[in-house]
Amino acid sequence: MQANPPLLENAVDIETQIQPNGIELTLKEIKTIEGSGAVDFDNSERKLPDGKFLEFDSDGWIHLPKGIYKVLFNEIVNIPMNLAAIAKPRSTLIRCGATLETAVWDAGYRGRSESLLVVYNASGFRLKKNARIMQLLFYTLDTEVEKGYSGIYQNENTK
Repeated sequence: MQANPPLLENAVDIETQIQPNGIELTLKEIKTIEGSGAVDFDNSERKLPDGKFLEFDSDGWIHLPKGIYKVLFNEIVNIPMNLAAIAKPRSTLIRCGATLETAVWDAGYRGRSESLLVVYNASGFRLKKNARIMQLLFYTLDTEVEKGYSGIYQNENTK
């Protein structure tokens, strides 16, 4: 956390978010996913679906019906060249009938990432703005990578 840049920027409460085996990320925004997407081999025909931002109520809560959503985190992550990370949902989400789908967080990645929130519970799920919803688990690599992440999501959502 003392590195420059730090492993995590914009934490809501870093003392609470640091856990024995990782760092928790918190909810900034939620969007619907509307329309189809596309993935190909070289990304030349990649297409991300559109979506609409959903509003929290005056108390900071939102009720999500069963379905899929894109969530954006408050925190900006700066992964050094000697680390990689895997993200897992907090167990409370699973106990409520919801989960997060995530990807590998590569060495050299910097950004405010997004994940897929899946609400399986037929009664829906309530979330509060800034809720701790995911934990990043970091892995030390045997050697520092020479070329870190350089895809289109580098520095995403940081402006």
